[in-house]
Amino acid sequence: MAEHGIDGSDVDAIRRCLDAAVGLTPIEALPHLREAADRLTELLDETMADAVLRGQATLRAAGARAGLTENAVGPRLARTRRLAAYADERGRVTAAALERARYDHESGAPRPAPKTTTMRFKPRRPT
Repeated sequence: MAEHGIDGSDVDAIRRCLDAAVGLTPIEALPHLREAADRLTELLDETMADAVLRGQATLRAAGARAGLTENAVGPRLARTRRLAAYADERGRVTAAALERARYDHESGAPRPAPKTTTMRFKPRRPT
């Protein structure tokens, strides 16, 4: 994402995916359309994260502008590069976490390390 707006290369990549689907049979077009949809979703989520982090919108307002419910915004923001580290154990960015992220952003503090859980083997059946 560009400093003050959307990076044209992201939009160009989406256009290339759509252009690749033109003239193909429906079954051949599907992978190109899926890639375009995935890239567009990622761009939408990153743009929402940028808007709320800069204080240009609340979680509710960003969701409304994107055509989403307020409840849908938190999990989507938790998948973004800028706000993933602020997600709670449910995989959501909350208003309180957003306040902390804004403070860190404005003060130049580094983002916290993303929370990870170690994978453990769980047998399906007790032996």
